[in-house]
This record gives sequence, C-alpha cells and structure tokens, in this order.
Amino acid sequence: MRLKALPLLLCLLALPGISAAAGKTVYGLNEYARLSGIDLEVAAKLDTGAKTASLSARDIKRFKRNGESWVRFYLAIDAAHSHPIERPLARVSKIKRRAGDYDPDEDKNYTARPVIALDVCMGSALRSIEVNLTDRSAFQFPLLIGSEALKRFDALVDPSLKYAAGKPACATDAHTAE
Repeated sequence: MRLKALPLLLCLLALPGISAAAGKTVYGLNEYARLSGIDLEVAAKLDTGAKTASLSARDIKRFKRNGESWVRFYLAIDAAHSHPIERPLARVSKIKRRAGDYDPDEDKNYTARPVIALDVCMGSALRSIEVNLTDRSAFQFPLLIGSEALKRFDALVDPSLKYAAGKPACATDAHTAE
C-alpha cells in the first residue's frame, strides 16, 4: 500500500511546475522577430544562458540631444541597412568578456555596451525589451534574445524546435502586456 502512494505523491509535487508552465508560450531555439520602429524582421537566437539581448550594430556613437543621452548606429546585418538609426540611450551595460576576448592592456574583464529600448514582436506577442548594441556580424543571428527579455515574453524555450511561433503577427497596440 505504501509503494502505491509514492507515485501519487510525486505527481502531486510536480503540479506546481505544470501550472506555472501553463501560461507560457513555447518558442524554439530560433524565432523570427519583428523590430518595431525599425521596420525590420530578423531571425533571432533565443539564449537562456545569456542575460541580456543583443542587436548587431556598427559605427555606434553616443551623443546628446536636448540634454538627453542618445545613440546613433547602423545595423550590421547586410549592405541594405545603410541609413543611421537614432534612439534614446536607456543605459550602459557591462558585459563580461569571455576568456578569449580579454585584453590585458585594457585591464578590464568587461566591455561597456550602449542599451536601447526596442519593441520586438515574436509570434503574436509584442514586448518592449532592452537590447545592447554590438557588432554580431560574425554570428549567424543578428539578434540574440537573452533570459531577461524571455521573461517579458513569458517564454519557454524548447531547443528541439525552430521557428515555433511562426512569422511575427502583432497588432501595433498590443505591447501593453507585461
């Protein structure tokens, strides 16, 4: 009799995890993302091991506009993106350098990157997330979506799937969801 109760007990203990997952959206390792305001759709890599999101940018310059900090950059995706993009600077992020990226002459084990707020649509979910700007042209995906942004999307990532959410299909006023 006691052995029969053990499987039942294990099932009951698993229920909180199941109910917590019920409201989440399952995304694949890679998803299509529409960058609102930039009018661009890109393939993104969803990376639960990265904290922040990163967008591929080049010629990144900080400047002042009406006493506020702004950033001007070009997308480092392909030659078609030759016009500058300007956005308010949300903050500057310190990103830990990998072992192969460490420069002993600089004596810093991090790199400072400008961060902007960006409205991103994946599937039918539109969220405002923070993305840091860095040249990702050596990588396959111009947008990396890290764990902080994935939380805003209420995401569960299944690495066996790709493009599970399909093409972005967000209503323009849908980004009020938190």
